[in-house]
Order: sequence, then C-alpha cells, then structure tokens
Amino acid sequence: MQVILLERVAKLGQMGETVKVRDGFARNYLLPLGKALRANEANKKRFEAERSTLEARNLERKSEAQAVAETLGGKSFIVVRSAGETGQLYGSVAARDIVEVLGAEGFNIGRNQVDLNNPIKTIGLHDVVLHLHAEVEIKVQMNVARSAEEAERQQKGESLTSADAIYGVDEDALKPEDFFNPEAEFEGGDDE
Repeated sequence: MQVILLERVAKLGQMGETVKVRDGFARNYLLPLGKALRANEANKKRFEAERSTLEARNLERKSEAQAVAETLGGKSFIVVRSAGETGQLYGSVAARDIVEVLGAEGFNIGRNQVDLNNPIKTIGLHDVVLHLHAEVEIKVQMNVARSAEEAERQQKGESLTSADAIYGVDEDALKPEDFFNPEAEFEGGDDE
C-alpha cells in the first residue's frame, strides 16, 4: 500500500514522502495513529494544504522532547527489586516498570517510548534508551538493586553479586576449618 507520511517514521521515511508499506502495517499502525494517509490525489492535495501546520506541530513536539531530554540527560534512577545471591532478580524490570519509576520522578513517558528489547533480569547498572520523538532519543541509567544502600554502593562501581558484597565475607579467604572443627569428637551414630 502506498502512503504519505504525516511525520517522520524511523526506518521508513521523512514527512511528506510517499512510501510503500505492507497493508497490515498501514491499516493497524500508520493510519489509526495519524502518522500517514493513503496515497491518492485527494490526500496529496490535503497534505499540501496542511503541510505548514503539520511541520509547525512537528517542530513544537520536537522542541518539547528536547526540553525533556535536557532534564533527563545523564540521570540515574534507582529500581529496588528482590534478587538472589547471584544477582538474578525474582521477576524482572520491564518497560512498564521503567515508566512507573520515571512517572514517580515527574516525567510523563509512554511505554512505547521505552526501547527495551528484553526485560532487565539482573541487578546492576543498565542503560535504557528512550525515544522521546522521532528525532530525539536519550539514554538513562537504571540502577537495579536489592535496596537503596546497595544502589549507592553499586553507583560507586562495586559489584554486588559476591558473598563479600552481600554478607561482608571474603569467599576466597574461607577455609574448611571455618565451617567445622576437625578435632571435634564424632558423637552418636550406629557404630557397633
């Protein structure tokens, strides 16, 4: 299907271009969201008549997105989740969780603006890309930890997946004598 793009669409084209897309993509995404019009003579004339309004609206959205990007730039957000000793989360941090964390900080971001191919399943520092506008994207850091104290330690560069980090025990320095007393007498049993 041939469509006229009403705004820039990533990996497809710029505003005003006539592009060929699959019918389902046009019917289910581009046309309902107002990102494109079917390419016919009437819609070409309509687009040319509305071109200046569309460009002004696009420029306004882009400047709003850039303002949000400047305030979000370089920020780190803490996400507290329960996890095992190896750092594996009991669950995951998905796009909706990131939207909630950003919303709690006062940023109104949609779930479709979070570029997260796979959910976060381990503690640590994770970079997440936000697409605020077709031409504006920014990276924020998600600090996933078991507690706020661990998040602070993690921010300083400490790894929290070892027993030393969790319990204050140096795993390499442990000896068998630390767990049992070799001189202790064996008590009980069925020795006859």
